[in-house]
Amino acid sequence: MPAPTLRFMLSHPAHILSLGLGSGLAPKAPGTFGSFAAWAGFLLLKPQLSDLSFGIFLLVCLLAGSVMVAHTCRALGTMDHGAVVWDEFVAVWLVLWLVPATWIWQFAGVLVFRFFDIVKPWPIRVLDARFKSGFGVMLDDLVAALFTLMLLACAWRVLA
Repeated sequence: MPAPTLRFMLSHPAHILSLGLGSGLAPKAPGTFGSFAAWAGFLLLKPQLSDLSFGIFLLVCLLAGSVMVAHTCRALGTMDHGAVVWDEFVAVWLVLWLVPATWIWQFAGVLVFRFFDIVKPWPIRVLDARFKSGFGVMLDDLVAALFTLMLLACAWRVLA
């Protein structure tokens, strides 16, 4: 599975977003680079949007992302290329939107999400293996985000 290039990324708008505005081109740990790039994007985007607007934005990113990711993955010749990090963007944005708005909770959210996304406990692993489509690429990360939110909600109860 060859690594996509900057030229490939710039060849189509779907590739630019699917590859996380270039963060997915990182030679090592593109999902981690994408997750931290998503955090930076969240810090820029969220203050501009109400909660309702951000929720709608996330839904659009999920639906449009499913199509964009499928297009980019087909062009790369594999349905879940590591450089495709739009799924991390949407999942991290969901986590950051729902955790307390402090840097420590946001940092914890990104780290815990990365843990679940890398380890892929059941049922994340099953979803990742079973659904090979643009939405399937997005789905396992959304479940990892839900696991993250549940764990952080428990931590909030214990620590608060």
